[in-house]
Amino acid sequence: MERHTEAGSEPALGDQRVLIDNPADVLVIAAYFLLVLGVGLWSMCRTNRGTVGGYFLAGRSMIWDWSLEGQILGRMERHTEAGSEPALGDQRVLIDNPADVLVIAAYFLLVLGVGLWSMCRTNRGTVGGYFLAGRSMIWWPGGASLIGIGHFVGLAGTGAASGLAVAGFEWNALFVVLLLGWLFAPVYLTAGVITMPQYLRKRFGGRRIRLYLSVLSLFLYIFTKISVDMFSGAVFIQQALGWNIYASVIALLGITMVYTVTGGLAALMYTDTVQTFVILGGALILMGYAFHEVGGYSGLFDKYLGAVASLTVSEDPAVGNISRSCYRPRPDSYHLLRDPVTGDLPWPALLVGLTIVSGWYWCSDQVIVQRCLAGKNLTHIKAGCILCGYLKLMPMFLMVMPGMISRILYPDEVACVVPEVCKRVCGTEVGCSNIAYPRLVVKLMPNGLRGLMLAVMLAALMSSLASIFNSSSTLFTMDIYTCLRPRAGDGELLLVGRLWVVFIVAVSVAWLPVVQAAQGGQLFDYIQSVSSYLAPPVSAVFVLAVFVPRVNEKGAFWGLIGGLLMGLARLIPEFSFGTGSCVRPSACPALLCQVHYLYFAIVLFVCSALLTLAVSLCTAPIPRKHLHRLVFSLRHSEEEREDLDGAELEEPTSSPVQNGRPEQAVQMEEPWTPAPAPGPFRQCLLWLCGMSRGQAGSPPPPTEEEVAVTTGRLEDISEDPTWARVVNLNALLMMTVATFLWGFYA
Repeated sequence: MERHTEAGSEPALGDQRVLIDNPADVLVIAAYFLLVLGVGLWSMCRTNRGTVGGYFLAGRSMIWDWSLEGQILGRMERHTEAGSEPALGDQRVLIDNPADVLVIAAYFLLVLGVGLWSMCRTNRGTVGGYFLAGRSMIWWPGGASLIGIGHFVGLAGTGAASGLAVAGFEWNALFVVLLLGWLFAPVYLTAGVITMPQYLRKRFGGRRIRLYLSVLSLFLYIFTKISVDMFSGAVFIQQALGWNIYASVIALLGITMVYTVTGGLAALMYTDTVQTFVILGGALILMGYAFHEVGGYSGLFDKYLGAVASLTVSEDPAVGNISRSCYRPRPDSYHLLRDPVTGDLPWPALLVGLTIVSGWYWCSDQVIVQRCLAGKNLTHIKAGCILCGYLKLMPMFLMVMPGMISRILYPDEVACVVPEVCKRVCGTEVGCSNIAYPRLVVKLMPNGLRGLMLAVMLAALMSSLASIFNSSSTLFTMDIYTCLRPRAGDGELLLVGRLWVVFIVAVSVAWLPVVQAAQGGQLFDYIQSVSSYLAPPVSAVFVLAVFVPRVNEKGAFWGLIGGLLMGLARLIPEFSFGTGSCVRPSACPALLCQVHYLYFAIVLFVCSALLTLAVSLCTAPIPRKHLHRLVFSLRHSEEEREDLDGAELEEPTSSPVQNGRPEQAVQMEEPWTPAPAPGPFRQCLLWLCGMSRGQAGSPPPPTEEEVAVTTGRLEDISEDPTWARVVNLNALLMMTVATFLWGFYA
């Protein structure tokens, strides 16, 4: 365990000394969070947050390079083994050379200059000024937030444990995100919706499907996504800093809540874009250090299969000698496509089952689609999807392979297998592969850059949580609260949305003990399978809703309910028995738990789709007059659409879009008179909430420009022929590159 470290500098396993304790790293961390907060405040000042559209959809004024950030927030919540109490020590390194100081100073001057330049050149008071700021941005900042904290911990950890196959999750998403841009987004735009449950409400009528999907999404957000992001961040924090898990995560949640509550979607997009630059740069630098340390690309493939822990005998008589298969890398570690029966990721499940689950996440999940709907027009959305796909090519080389290198460099820690040793290394008995990427950061990165990388990781955690907070706020406000208060105004909806974020933070903190008490990686093993047990019915209903006009409300509802019951029949036994580990297998009966979760997703999707179609064919169809611009085949229809249940009274009364048609926009003939100036404290409070224009809770009527943005553009999915060809050719090029990589590593 002394390899690749200075003699005598390696502390004993379980040493809990603080790993980052020099001024450079601390300054970088503090300054980076100030930068994130500054960008959030800047976006608050330049965007109109006093309307529902402005807060939840950033006024639908995002150009493609900004709007993509949420699409690429697909956090790799699958295939991660995490420990609940990492306690690994590391060597102390102090700043003692001018190079680190110069790098840190130059970084801060750069980001400060970019921020001031953006503020000075942008007219922040109008939508037109906002568009100008967007058009002044070059294309490559557009993939903001591809790499979140879950990516680093999850992909690298699974790469360390089982090799290259986990990269298939990212390369599969590359194709699915194109389906969003070319097939699903045009329908969502012409439907004129803000949330995915709202689309199903327009498509099928009634309220039960919309409420079911809203509640299910909120459940998944609170108990899977938020938990994964918090726990991934806690792993990195404890490995690098030695902070108390509760204090660090609560502090991060508090900061995240501030700019989510005050800034809305626009603040998230701007802060995420700033983080992307540093995330990619830091990951590239660390990748270079890692490959240099292991002897290059060939060194990785020569040494990985021999990276085993030195101790493979347990002190526990019940464990004793550990099976060779538990501590040696898999023989198929260098392959993406693995045996359909014995593989840990069978190739049919990876190609078919994962596509089903990815279809739910990328084409119908609120976190992703909400950013898509904020795009300037359909061409910008498609361009954003293409850039998302190109960036999805990178995790194999930025995260998976560095994770494998970490196992080579630190096998006794990353590849530990004896439960007692793993407990001392990272606080869990089932394995420590989750520390692979944090271990590289604290061991290989030099002073200054190490602190910068840590700041980026924590900022990525904040970004992920903020996006989930904002999307869950949108779901609750627009899909649940409006059913309780159909005639609630913008001010009331905005207040409820912000209070919901506060509630989500409280629930997240309350969930921390459950996350920490779970047996190591078993929580993440459970989380990665939850989407396979609950999402396929939702994916089936969305696919049928968009592409099969014959499907009706009864069929969709019973398809969802039937799929839910099947999913729970698999989920509850895994909850009860646990997932186990190689050393201590689960006691769950093989009939219930041994079928691979992605195989189960295929069966669940097919059964849900067949049930939906069967019930729909046995009941009355939805008349065509209710389907204009709600299905793919009628997306260009010019006929007036009649809502299934008449006027949608549960929608906010101030919404500028009714029935998806711009001519139904709210009337603005009555002059608006501003209220008397409020006191200083109230004025400050209103500004923080984005309601400083006019009366509290009653923003002024939208300008003609704002109406054009939030209404007419929803109907217009036409594209410039030249740019349409450009994005189509780029999509073909990207798919060609991805297909080659799949074949090369298959």
